[in-house]
Amino acid sequence: MSKITMKTPIVEIDGDEMTRVLWEVVKDKLLIPFVDLKTEYYDLGLMSRDSTNDTVTTESAQAILRLGVGVKCATITSNNARQKEYNLSKLHPSPNATIRAILDGTVFRKPIIVSNISPTVNTWKAPIVIGRHA
Repeated sequence: MSKITMKTPIVEIDGDEMTRVLWEVVKDKLLIPFVDLKTEYYDLGLMSRDSTNDTVTTESAQAILRLGVGVKCATITSNNARQKEYNLSKLHPSPNATIRAILDGTVFRKPIIVSNISPTVNTWKAPIVIGRHA
């Protein structure tokens, strides 16, 4: 089977702790065997944000604006305990809030119903719900 070809790269935003590990597994097992994956990579781990004075967060959001799509792993918002634990130079704002502001986005807390997409299994009548932490 030939791989799906991507014409335009997506923005790949790495995160903190286990999300870094899990994202690599997802890419290696579920994407790369089937997709000629092209990405523009940004590291939003706490140490990277600290070493760039958080400019990497703004750069990643601007890349999403330019390319039109991005995949972001979970990140840690620094607090006093994390500042001490990671020896951060200062506290940085929530990367999610920074990205959301640049993209003029919002967090939605109500379901989005799409009536013109039918489930693959025709006996499924209840809606499929995917929840995520915002």
